[in-house]
Amino acid sequence: MKKVFKKTGKVLLIILGAIIVFLLGLSIFNRIMIKKEKPLVENPIGQMVEVDGNEMCIYTEGEGKHAIVFMSGYVTPEPILDFKPLWSRLSSDYRIVVIEKFGYGFSDSVETERSFETILRQDREALSKLGIEGPFILCPHSMSGVEAMLWEIEYPDEVEAIVGLDIAYPNEYMEWEGASGDSLMKGARFVNNLGIYRLVTDKMCDNMIPAFGTGVFTKEERDIYKAIIFAKGYNKTLENETLENEQTVSRKILENPKPECPVLIFTSLGEGDPNDKEAVEKWRGYARDYTSDMPNAKLVELDCGHFVHCLETDTIESEMRSFISGLDD
Repeated sequence: MKKVFKKTGKVLLIILGAIIVFLLGLSIFNRIMIKKEKPLVENPIGQMVEVDGNEMCIYTEGEGKHAIVFMSGYVTPEPILDFKPLWSRLSSDYRIVVIEKFGYGFSDSVETERSFETILRQDREALSKLGIEGPFILCPHSMSGVEAMLWEIEYPDEVEAIVGLDIAYPNEYMEWEGASGDSLMKGARFVNNLGIYRLVTDKMCDNMIPAFGTGVFTKEERDIYKAIIFAKGYNKTLENETLENEQTVSRKILENPKPECPVLIFTSLGEGDPNDKEAVEKWRGYARDYTSDMPNAKLVELDCGHFVHCLETDTIESEMRSFISGLDD
């Protein structure tokens, strides 16, 4: 029996050693590739502007009477490209603006606090420095929906309308008792630094980033998206966007009247199992509750996943054009 245990122990040590060597080699390979891919990360698609001593990236395209400001959801690696399936269809008639907050896309990563008040101040300052003036049609995805609501409360004259792309709601954050963003980010960053994501990157991007399957990306743009994930994904900035900050601003929003400006909301089947009817109804319930007593609000329910701007682009484009046309009436 002792011999069996001894042999088993040796086998386990060999396996453990092989795993350690493999992960060490993978980590070294990942660092080499990050250096090789550096030009992809350091040549921004948009304009860089200094805010609080760091560089933020803002992308603009097109001209028109209305300016649509796209605001990305939590942990969207490359917002400019993530929104491209939608903004590329709208830039012929409207001015398109995509904000890459600190920690996202080509913008710098910072280690300062990341309250919604700070994020909003920095976004507004970046736009102002580039001479991009409102009023804006705010087009937030997911978590940025809360920032858009705060924007309308604090600076209503700057907000012409809100188009919510499966946005988050204050009630949702107040009810959520899950792990905070900082703990999730630490684990994800550790896995990314090891290079494990690089092993599954093609499958991961195709399955988890809907924009990859839209056919609007060039090969270089796909390479840029991946390079940003490996070099900057799951950074300290994202770690500091915590549940505490989300709940603090949610209380403030709930204490104020809902937006008086026109609102168009798209809601999905949620981020979980689309066949879980209870979860889907709960997800859509937030949107229904939010818009139910708003005379200037329209809710469009879509049978797709969370990245609605990539998955139901035709419908959203059509609804947005009709909605914006109505602003001129």
